[in-house]
Amino acid sequence: MTIQPTLTPQERQADLDLQQLKQLVGLVEYDASGDPFPVTGWDAVVFVVGNATQTAHFYQSAFGMELVAYSGPETGNRDHKAYVLKSGSCRFVVSGGVDPASPLHDHHRRHGDGVSDIALEVPDVDRCVAHARAQGAKVLEEPHDVSDEHGTVRIAAIGAYGDTRHTLVDRSRYTGVYLPGYVARQSEYVRRDGAPKRLFQALDHVVGNVELGEMDNWVAFYNRVMGFVNMAEFIGDDIATDYSALMSKVVANGNHRVKFPLNEPAVARKRSQIDEFLDFYGGPGAQHLALATNDIVRTVDAMRAEGVEFLSTPDSYYEDPALRARIGQVRVPIEELKKRGILVDRDEDGYLLQIFTKPVGDRPTVFFELIERHGSLGFGKGNFKALFEAIEREQERRGNL
Repeated sequence: MTIQPTLTPQERQADLDLQQLKQLVGLVEYDASGDPFPVTGWDAVVFVVGNATQTAHFYQSAFGMELVAYSGPETGNRDHKAYVLKSGSCRFVVSGGVDPASPLHDHHRRHGDGVSDIALEVPDVDRCVAHARAQGAKVLEEPHDVSDEHGTVRIAAIGAYGDTRHTLVDRSRYTGVYLPGYVARQSEYVRRDGAPKRLFQALDHVVGNVELGEMDNWVAFYNRVMGFVNMAEFIGDDIATDYSALMSKVVANGNHRVKFPLNEPAVARKRSQIDEFLDFYGGPGAQHLALATNDIVRTVDAMRAEGVEFLSTPDSYYEDPALRARIGQVRVPIEELKKRGILVDRDEDGYLLQIFTKPVGDRPTVFFELIERHGSLGFGKGNFKALFEAIEREQERRGNL
């Protein structure tokens, strides 16, 4: 029996409605009653960075996010600073070590700026951990309560690929701004006159890169441990250029709120973007985050005005008669997409618009995707070749192809 999805508290706070969410992230109906590891949705993406103070400012000024909470020496946290930022229902936590002995410094030395934790909201932490343990997952934190004057949060954590973890969070008994130990904080940053309320509304998917031969193992992990279903797979010519290749499979929780494409390199003439990531990140990790927007043109224009750099797309992509025949009529005229380098793809369910930033840190690792869905539940399969060729041009400039 399928059940109509409902909004999470974060989505309600962001003033999203169900129809909008279905378009934004491809939400589908499903029955959670038989799910051994029910996942309500995203809780937060936690980054470890070299300078949390400056990175938090970057996500406010360049990504239009709102600062909502803070933890640091002023709140009794002597180890590190952490800034909580929101845009719609999407929440980032940006953390950086203060104490020279902080373990965050060790993480940053290994990986540079990157995602340490993809936290998920679940209705029953204990049930999820019990199932995960029975299926062989590594439990990093046993279920426990953390409390303050705003209530109690039940949390635990399991290990995923590389040093990535999934913290499992039940905040149904909590009314605070984020977690105990955090205080509400507003920024003194002032947006430009006429700036939109927010540039993106939700997190669509998080892509993980793993070593050659490990993709199927991690797909099986999410199937077995977390009850995720397989959405799609891309192999062979689908996902190769003249020089490099990779393989990708996509897993998702039952309602498709949480989607994890998993990539591994494939043997080719030169080193793929996955090889480059694994080298510079120091192992497996989250490669990029896709941010769902309902107006990609406005978002790209605003982010570019703040200095965000996007991958370029050659004019020939937009002049290809086969592309124009395949995509048909879309919301934005092709010439406007061409002006901004926005890609377009259509499948049997509808179409999507997407664009990718260059890496946002010093290492050529983590970057972002902007995606605007119109019925399509896919990931832009028709754009893979154009995208990877654009990435290869950047790899070659860095001397890493």
